[in-house]
Amino acid sequence: MLTVHRGPSKVERPVPDRRGARPSAATSVTQVLNVGSIPFQEDSRMSMARGLRRCALMAAAVPAMALMLVGCGGNGDSGRPSSTAEASTTVPAGQHNQADVSFAQGMIPHHRQAILMSEMAENHASSGDVKALAEKIKKAQAPEIDTMTAWLNAWGEPVPRGLSGTGHGSPTGMPGMMTDRQMDDLRGTTGSPFDRMFLTMMIAHHQGAIDMAGTEKKQGQYGPAEQLADSIITSQTAEIAQMRTMLGSSSP
Repeated sequence: MLTVHRGPSKVERPVPDRRGARPSAATSVTQVLNVGSIPFQEDSRMSMARGLRRCALMAAAVPAMALMLVGCGGNGDSGRPSSTAEASTTVPAGQHNQADVSFAQGMIPHHRQAILMSEMAENHASSGDVKALAEKIKKAQAPEIDTMTAWLNAWGEPVPRGLSGTGHGSPTGMPGMMTDRQMDDLRGTTGSPFDRMFLTMMIAHHQGAIDMAGTEKKQGQYGPAEQLADSIITSQTAEIAQMRTMLGSSSP
């Protein structure tokens, strides 16, 4: 059996610098760390590259997430239509009082009844002039209902439903409003009798609206409501004169 004698392990000694001084402890540590430094540096570079890629991906995702949040935010908290649909009716700023509220709450059902009467003319009237006038009334008053509804919503006031307050055979409390019985009579008439009844009833209806608008001008405070009252007085006074001409009389 052979015995192999190995010499003592070679111990690396610090190499003196050019001035002959022994290297410091820090220099020794640096030299030790430098052993196998290539794999260490490669791993560090790869980790840094992966980190930079993750940061870039996160930075690119932020704008997309922001867009998603904006798109989803919309009107989720209100449950009301958006400004483009809501009412695309913008309510001007301004002080209002109870007279303004009463004007809007009374004129909305008043206009609705005028529109209902005008819709009957399409199939019941015999005169083309009556049909044209009815269509004009409908197109003018429908947007005004939307405007006054927006006011009441902005003020936190209730919006009347339907014709609000009309009862069979009883007065409505609003000037010029027809009773249910009068509406039934108009609905059951056709031809020339319908034309005359429609014109007669609409003249009275317009006169009532003018009275209501006059009250708003005297007692109201909200500028847009007073402007609408002025418009109602002007347009419906002209239509009354037109309807009286169509009836062939200076009075209903």
